[in-house]
Amino acid sequence: MAWLHTWCGLLVCWVLLLVFAGGTASYYKEEISLWMMPELHATRSAPVPQAQAIEHAVAYLQQKAPRAERWFITLPAERSVAMRVGWVAPAGDGTGGKGGSARSRFKSERIDAATGQPLAQVRDTRGGEFLYRLHFDLHYMPVQWARWIVSICALFMLVAIISGVITHKRIFKDFFTFRPHKGQRSWLDAHNATAVLALPFHLMITYTGLVTLMFMIMPWGVQSAYRDKGGETAFFETVFPGTAGRVKPAGVAAPLTALAPLAAQAQQHWQGAPLAVLVVNNPGDAKATVVITRQKMSTLSSLQPGLMYQGVTGERLAAYGDDPSATAVTRGALYGLHLAHFADPWLRALFFLCGLSGYLMVASGAVLWAVKTRQKEAKAIAGGARASFGLRLVEALNIGAIAGLPIALASYFWANRLLPLELHQRAQMEINLFFAAWAVAAVLAQVRPDLRMWRLQLGLGAALFIGLPLLNVFTTQSHLGVTLLLGRGPWPVAAFDLTVLALGIALAMAERVLARRQRKRQDGLQAAPAKSRVERDPVEETA
Repeated sequence: MAWLHTWCGLLVCWVLLLVFAGGTASYYKEEISLWMMPELHATRSAPVPQAQAIEHAVAYLQQKAPRAERWFITLPAERSVAMRVGWVAPAGDGTGGKGGSARSRFKSERIDAATGQPLAQVRDTRGGEFLYRLHFDLHYMPVQWARWIVSICALFMLVAIISGVITHKRIFKDFFTFRPHKGQRSWLDAHNATAVLALPFHLMITYTGLVTLMFMIMPWGVQSAYRDKGGETAFFETVFPGTAGRVKPAGVAAPLTALAPLAAQAQQHWQGAPLAVLVVNNPGDAKATVVITRQKMSTLSSLQPGLMYQGVTGERLAAYGDDPSATAVTRGALYGLHLAHFADPWLRALFFLCGLSGYLMVASGAVLWAVKTRQKEAKAIAGGARASFGLRLVEALNIGAIAGLPIALASYFWANRLLPLELHQRAQMEINLFFAAWAVAAVLAQVRPDLRMWRLQLGLGAALFIGLPLLNVFTTQSHLGVTLLLGRGPWPVAAFDLTVLALGIALAMAERVLARRQRKRQDGLQAAPAKSRVERDPVEETA
């Protein structure tokens, strides 16, 4: 079990670091998106009736994307300040083609719910949505490939968690044990503490993450049960209202019925509950359908009831989710646990801290393996041999992933404020700079995987994070100082500044610890000249 725990964790740990970083940030993706759109910080428009907002959205989509395959209207909610409209471009319009990916064919914009006009002054950015998608869709590759990679890594992590619990002889004692300045023992204590501290969360988030992709990982049950009922498409239309109504267009033009009366009927059906999303399939076609879903309530389950209407006549065709089966409720609860949409601000903060502990757990485990391996090779290295290729590779990957990923995240936020607003494909350029910064950090780590590189990258990450609140001061009128002193500006923006400031200080403290250890190492070399530098390297690297 110890062997299984070690290798299941080590083989996928660097991908898991990315998954933990993106997933943890996703708990605040709306707040991150708001910070990255400073033009919306001063938005204080009065609430707009949903019926009026829907009419404006339909008018905009009819003008902007009359030939789209699907329309999406996401109405304003408690944590979002603007209405979003989206559409799937037809295969032949040059945006994606028949071989184009889902990313290339989907377009979206934010519009003013009161006027229906696009918020032209808002910069083009993916905001927190990029980090959310990154933790399971990755980037620069087909979505299906990415999800298989993340699923396999999650399976490895689930095995690592279970085998780690089995190998723990003193799991509760280790929770309260940390011995600093003890080399390998300190790294083991840190790994144990971060693992045990949030063990229920780590087990829950890994298992429920697999549940969200269970129809891809284990499709055979659905394929067998729905073999004679229309296959997987029929299953998804039955269980998930958001996928309902997706039929082939008739090819006959027909006007779309007014959506405001349908929205009023849906609200009456749900006793006045606010609506979340309206999906129009085949708009402008005789076989158009409209699916309306209710906003998520403050409950554990992620299930959203939906109503489907005929798009031309307005006739109600079906209702979904009002009386879900026990299976659907179970799956909805597990999915809801993973997304944590039910969480209030304090619980969301706890989830965020547990996600950070997961990042530290994976990071400390990877470093622990390198420390133990270097100690095993200490005699050979002292005799003049070079460290093994595997050890050097792991040490370089550790620096590039553990210390390089914060540099990439901070660079993403810096790019959001510094890139010209009129830049073509500006949102994609922000993402490109995220990966470019990470690639540079990873390559430099491969060139020189030593203590100085750790210090350099941790220090750079600290400087970039600590500088973000200052950058916000000079690029917007809504920042931490104004919010705290004058009470103006949205609190989520101030909370973002405080969070990145805390992360920057934590990275700076880690860099200072390494600086003190490096000075002790140099003092030790000067005090004991009889010992060669090569002989002392393994011990100092362990420290």
